[in-house]
Amino acid sequence: MKTLKEHLAESAAFHGEGCPGQTLGVRLARAGLKRIGIDDPLSDRWRKQLMVYVEIDRCAADAVMSVTGCRVGKRTLKIVDHGIMAAGFLNLETGKAVRVVAREQARELAFKYAPGIQDKYERQQQAYEVMTDDELFEFEDVSIEVPRQDMPGSPVSRVECSNCGNAVQDRREVRRSGVTLCKPCAEGGYFTRIYSPDVEAEVTSG
Repeated sequence: MKTLKEHLAESAAFHGEGCPGQTLGVRLARAGLKRIGIDDPLSDRWRKQLMVYVEIDRCAADAVMSVTGCRVGKRTLKIVDHGIMAAGFLNLETGKAVRVVAREQARELAFKYAPGIQDKYERQQQAYEVMTDDELFEFEDVSIEVPRQDMPGSPVSRVECSNCGNAVQDRREVRRSGVTLCKPCAEGGYFTRIYSPDVEAEVTSG
């Protein structure tokens, strides 16, 4: 595995800047990889055998991507936004999985490691580089079952939404009253259409 300094530099370049969240994310990723037996995630040996579930959509997510090489587009990184500074790491070859959660107490413990630094973000960033894994994180051995439709590789299905006509891949469709719909048509989405295609009353009423 690369050194911590190398990972921090690469992560900062990928993210666009260094920050406490980046440092914490790098440490979190390194600790998770170690506990599932992967020492070089970017190598051909492990590139297709690692999956990561990140539980927050902040700076640490970029750090985890930088260290692990996992990407949303490769389907090896999943964002499950619980708003928790945590990530689950799965070795697909062995089935071993661990969930790593940042300890809230680490923020206050930073005073012990960088007492002379007044700016809290700079203090945390420096302290997170030298604190032990056990001071920074809680570790949970977990089981992660990945559905076939969430695995890397070619799509397992492709259907058309009966309402808007959008193609829906990997079993993300919703079947309601015998009609196949995409999730935005069935449940609403993050957007509101200015013009919405007509939906049968019995479909919307469900």
